[in-house]
Amino acid sequence: VAMETVSLEHQIQSVQRHIAFLKKEQMELLHDLHLEILRLQKHCSELTHDLEMKELEARQQDILDRELEEKCRAMEAQLQEKEKDNLELRKELQHKETLVAALRSSLRSKERRFLEELKRRSHRVTILDTELQKQTEAAAYLS
Repeated sequence: VAMETVSLEHQIQSVQRHIAFLKKEQMELLHDLHLEILRLQKHCSELTHDLEMKELEARQQDILDRELEEKCRAMEAQLQEKEKDNLELRKELQHKETLVAALRSSLRSKERRFLEELKRRSHRVTILDTELQKQTEAAAYLS
């Protein structure tokens, strides 16, 4: 009986040592798990912050994109207006070039008529001058 009691006491002590070892292992495991949870929480916070920053950047980029699109539409409208103005100016220029060509033609025609008239009058002056000389010579001869 005494032997059984000693054996039982050894078993109890062995079980108690095992329990103490398991408690120690469990405490270390819990500590490591807490550290891992803290590390994961920190990593999660960093990822959340990165995600928020990327969303903010995306919103800002969307705002910039919309502003650029509005500017592009405004510039395209201005371009169309300028092209319309340019077309009107081209039509006006073409009309004025037609008028200039007509005026040049009219001027050439008037110049030709003027030169013909001048030639005719010059010829008439020459004839009259010749007649005057003849009459002067005849008057001188008669005197």
